[in-house]
Amino acid sequence: MPGQRKGTPSAWALAAAARATTLCYSTAEAATPSPAHADFSGQRANWSGDDGWWESWIADEDSSWANHGISGPGIKDHVKVYSSAGQGGQTTICLTPGQEVGHNGVANDRGDSHTWAMSC
Repeated sequence: MPGQRKGTPSAWALAAAARATTLCYSTAEAATPSPAHADFSGQRANWSGDDGWWESWIADEDSSWANHGISGPGIKDHVKVYSSAGQGGQTTICLTPGQEVGHNGVANDRGDSHTWAMSC
């Protein structure tokens, strides 16, 4: 039957937890790269899934990154940040499960979208 859940309640809980994982970015408040906003000192954005278009207050303003998602067999637990909307352009940074990056000169102020992936 369409729309019917399959699996056990514990499998449903795991799937719900996977979708509810959080990706955090600390953002710079200026349009130019600023190490002063590194180390999670600026604003914060959280996502629970892929986002193909970051809002203007965070697009190209990202300075710190953290992957606080859950990990396990078959779960997309790596985060790829892209330089263009729609997961286009270059991958500016890729985070492994549990990884926190306070500053990265190559990725600083370049993110426009992200996706959860199986690996970097």
